[in-house]
Amino acid sequence: MKKAWLNALVATGSVFVLSATFAASSAWAANAPGVAFVYLGNPGDAGWTYAHNQGSKEAEAKFGDKIKITRVENVPESADSERVFRDLASKGNKIIIGTSFGYQDFELKVAKDFPDTVFLHATGYKKAPNFGTYDVRMYQGAYLAGVAAGYVTKTNTLGFVASVPIPEVIRNINAFTLGARSVNPKIHTQVIWINSWFDPSKEKQAAETLIGQGADVLLQNTDSSATLATAAEKHVHAFGWDSDMKKFGPEAHLGSVVGHWGVYYTAAIQKVLDGKWKNDPVWWGIPQKAVDLEDLNASAIPASALKDVQAKREQLASGKWDVFSGPIKDQSGAVKIPAGKTLTDPEMQRLNWYVEGVDGSLPK
Repeated sequence: MKKAWLNALVATGSVFVLSATFAASSAWAANAPGVAFVYLGNPGDAGWTYAHNQGSKEAEAKFGDKIKITRVENVPESADSERVFRDLASKGNKIIIGTSFGYQDFELKVAKDFPDTVFLHATGYKKAPNFGTYDVRMYQGAYLAGVAAGYVTKTNTLGFVASVPIPEVIRNINAFTLGARSVNPKIHTQVIWINSWFDPSKEKQAAETLIGQGADVLLQNTDSSATLATAAEKHVHAFGWDSDMKKFGPEAHLGSVVGHWGVYYTAAIQKVLDGKWKNDPVWWGIPQKAVDLEDLNASAIPASALKDVQAKREQLASGKWDVFSGPIKDQSGAVKIPAGKTLTDPEMQRLNWYVEGVDGSLPK
């Protein structure tokens, strides 16, 4: 069975098995429940997949032989993913985790056919009795990065290398700009969309273009280290994204917005094992230590900026204030979020406009 499954995957040319821990469901029933992670990329990206893989390792370390983890990498956001989810479910995995937005409909379709399996989906918004979504509030880290960037920039122009125009990415662009303009209202953010989550060549080209437009501090919402590496080559500054990317450009690196997915994975797996899991959406951030701006470069960021970053971090950690709290204007100067109002989670998950200070227009 295992060999046939592997051969089928190899034939597609698109999926690679990272951990050869597949076994017949009857064997697993006699040992430990299976927990399967499905990755869009590979952990070597130093970005999104790397961060999720670190989270899976945290779960593995916590539960030991109480669970048996399977990891499948390089699974495209297409019908290929449905075949992978279906096969993992048929093997008897207790929990199946899809770690990319584009898996949502394919994973949900399989979930309906395997009601006794718990399906978890990263960054989605749909729901079924055995299908739940989860995310970390990366926009909170992006805001903190913006605060630091507002002090460091000399051109008052920031650059953002953006992946795919969905609310998640728009939130991060807006949060970065809001953080910067909270300490430096003259700042504007230039954005280049590459329409891919992982394309180091396009990421590099976008970073070079932004720098050519005057941006001297860059942030990204893409999965490679190319933006930071390019900033280092061009002697400007940038932040890492998803994981600590300092090693790819130590002098250019101002800090990294890091997602700690293991905080969620360990909690979710424990709830399933205890029979207490519910399908309510989970969206954790700085209060739960699921995201933060880390490894700040004190030699490049003024002490006053570090104090401001910490003050905002403490506000976020308190849960009494969040990034999208009014008054906030859009590009036209119109108030989109009035004073005293904070966007709800559903509103943030539908965000489709730029805040004041972001130049250009959203892709149609």
